[in-house]
Amino acid sequence: MRTVAGRTDHVVVVGAGLSGLAATLHLLGAGRRVTVLERAEHPGGRAGRVDLHGPAGRYLVDTGPTVLTMPDLVEATLAPVGEKLADRLELIRLDPAYRARFADGSTIDVHTDPDEMEAEIAEQVGPADAAGYRRLRGWLTDLYRSEIDTFIGSNMDSPLSLLTPDLARLAALGGFGRLGRRVGRFVKDERLRRIFSFQALYAGVSPDRALAAYGVIAYMDTVAGVFFPRGGMRALPTALADAATSAGADIRYRATATGLVRRGGRVTGVRYLDGSGEPARVDADAVVLTPDLPAVYRLLRRTPRRPVPLRWAPSALVLHAGGPDPTAPRAPDRTAPSGRDAPAHHTLSFGRAWSETFEQILHRGQLMSDPSLLLTNPTATDPALAPPGHQLYYLLAPCPNTQRARLDWSRIGPAYAEELLGVLAARGHTGLSASVADMAASRLVTPDDWAEDGLAAGTPFSAAHTFAQTGPFRPANLVRGWSNVVLAGCGTTPGVGVPPVLISGRLAALRITGV
Repeated sequence: MRTVAGRTDHVVVVGAGLSGLAATLHLLGAGRRVTVLERAEHPGGRAGRVDLHGPAGRYLVDTGPTVLTMPDLVEATLAPVGEKLADRLELIRLDPAYRARFADGSTIDVHTDPDEMEAEIAEQVGPADAAGYRRLRGWLTDLYRSEIDTFIGSNMDSPLSLLTPDLARLAALGGFGRLGRRVGRFVKDERLRRIFSFQALYAGVSPDRALAAYGVIAYMDTVAGVFFPRGGMRALPTALADAATSAGADIRYRATATGLVRRGGRVTGVRYLDGSGEPARVDADAVVLTPDLPAVYRLLRRTPRRPVPLRWAPSALVLHAGGPDPTAPRAPDRTAPSGRDAPAHHTLSFGRAWSETFEQILHRGQLMSDPSLLLTNPTATDPALAPPGHQLYYLLAPCPNTQRARLDWSRIGPAYAEELLGVLAARGHTGLSASVADMAASRLVTPDDWAEDGLAAGTPFSAAHTFAQTGPFRPANLVRGWSNVVLAGCGTTPGVGVPPVLISGRLAALRITGV
């Protein structure tokens, strides 16, 4: 493994997102002094936060990821400074991990306990697919074990790094086939095939075209389990930042990096604007850059050449909405809904269309004509995120990025949000108002907003995980021509999602420490 040459006593990390904080904790654990420059007023990066205010009070909104898996990676991130997850964060395991609702009115709860999920499938689908689920679960587990140490959790200096016994195991498992087809070998019911392959969209490709190796994301969701931190997803970066500060990190908020000070092929400092807008500088022996790739390239003043230009993942329209809970009992003889009638933390609402949906988003640059949506209700797990008797919702609709389609989001965004609320109402979703105007507080985020925030192609999901942008073919975390600059975050290795970016921080630190 190639590492940064020369002195690395003081490292400057640009960005206090999850990858930057992970890198910081691993560097601190290896005895480095670390200064973190973060442009926002709080940690988190893409795992951001905003507070909405309504007549009844405040709604605590998470603006980034809502799904947390693989808490052992959080534990491993805290361990280098002698911290334990349980001392910093309370995680609640979600059961069901998801509730999947389909256009035909059927519902399937996704449990991570194998016996519960087998029983669910036997009841809702049939015994043949229940048995197929057991085999699918085994395949996903084997897939994860063959990938985690080599393809996901290690630095690769070249494509030759792939030549390990794990490559043969992955090939034997069919990891280089297509995900949708491979899942279909285990379960025949179309609804189940969607449940165990929709995660490919996180990687920026359709299940029919995604490498089967990306079934590892389904493993994280449906086998390892889905969790939620008490206090919201914002509690995760807060916990990591607090642990880093306790271990000696100097985290400077409202500090926007503007340039690198270079001597020869080495960075000797980072220029930034401080909280009052005044120019400042911090010296550095090594630098970890975690912003989105275009921002990184602006700091480096060069864009690395690639045989084929980077392809960006699709984007998303997100509606954050809070208001009174219409399902709450308001009279002594009324009881709160329970079982499948109770709101789930995460609901997948599938339309009838499937392949057509991906074709529209990924290739035609169109909005979904029959949308499949993610509806998250964090107050179902943590009511303190909203005023008493109120609910908070997060509605995500995949859509084309700004490179694929130049849409007038200022005009169509509000209308599309209203349309999506109408779709959910027609599908029988209760709790969420049928109109934005009926909500006590709301916030709409479109691809144009992501672009304004500096994210390439207006997508929060960065570079898509095509074959040419996977593993050693993804933008490397070492920068050619800069001997002491390392990258971390979802644009570099291993990729997009909370677990990968935590790993990316560790891999960046390894490039500096060598251990």
